[in-house]
Amino acid sequence: MTSTVDLLAYIPSPPQGVWYVGPVALRAYALFIILGIIVAIVWGDRRWVARGGEKGTVLDIAIWAVPFGLIGGRLYHVLTDWPAYFGENGQPLDALKVWQGGLGIWGAVFLGGIGAWIGCRRRGIPVSALGDAIAPGILLAQAIGRIGNYFNQELYGRETTVPWGLEIFERVNSSGQLDQLAGVSNGEVIRVVHPTFLYEAVWNVLIVILLVLVDRRFKIGHGRLFALYVAGYCLGRFVVELMRDDFAYEIAGIRVNTFTSGIVFFAALAYFFLAKKGREDPADLKSKNYVAAVAAGEAGVAAPGTDTDSAKADAKVTDAKASEAKAAGSDAAGSDAAESASGEASASTAASDESSDAVKLSKKDKP
Repeated sequence: MTSTVDLLAYIPSPPQGVWYVGPVALRAYALFIILGIIVAIVWGDRRWVARGGEKGTVLDIAIWAVPFGLIGGRLYHVLTDWPAYFGENGQPLDALKVWQGGLGIWGAVFLGGIGAWIGCRRRGIPVSALGDAIAPGILLAQAIGRIGNYFNQELYGRETTVPWGLEIFERVNSSGQLDQLAGVSNGEVIRVVHPTFLYEAVWNVLIVILLVLVDRRFKIGHGRLFALYVAGYCLGRFVVELMRDDFAYEIAGIRVNTFTSGIVFFAALAYFFLAKKGREDPADLKSKNYVAAVAAGEAGVAAPGTDTDSAKADAKVTDAKASEAKAAGSDAAGSDAAESASGEASASTAASDESSDAVKLSKKDKP
């Protein structure tokens, strides 16, 4: 007889999370991570331009931040679940298999922030301002990445009887052996659990909306919006961690991610209230190359072969006219013409000298 619980707990997991195209494995987890990164870069760059920065800056910084973030996320995951890799019967080489899932957001944000700082230093822009611009996009990327956890049947909570409970299927490989990550569902439901990855994804989207509204209303800057993102995420993550029962490294019987969420939450709040108020001047968001190019353009230095050479050429033409006038004229009119031509030559020569002096002075003043 089918129970009420069986009828209500109907949200199924995907039958598989990996598809093979010849020897190439297409993993849903990796695809959603990539999609999230693209969304964060595109949206972040638009927000950066709206604040007064240059188009393309976020992509340039991402070249540094994304690899650092992936390494940091994996390191955090491995360190907090080290028995699975280096404990008894552990598989150390599995620590390198990022495509199998397992990225700790704390490590990703920390090392990704260091990568972003390096990129910002190279461009001469404030990393705090960049953080404010990309904060909503990063959190939206995290929400998208959680869909990959859904395909991997991971990051779920304790068993439940709620109507939105998630069915976890047994997956097997082509040989019929159990393979929960890369296998295909055989239709057998192992258990019904809280979809904590979904809770976190929904919470992230809500915080994204909050960040956008707060930024429009109060126009905050100097890294305070980024701090608000961190605090908001930590609050939701703290609650989600309390609902999970999968294996995780613990301290005094408490999951390490629960400790991390609480500590980072209060640190982010402290920064939000203590950091400088207001928003950066748009001029401060320009790269050092852009500022140097503008300064060079405003200097207005004459290019070689323009004004100075033209003045000298005019002087030579006038000298030639004076010589012709003197040779041909013996009467008063001719003499007057020669004197006039001579005067024009002198004036042209003086103008040429002044132009040369002006160029020299301009070159001395050029930064």
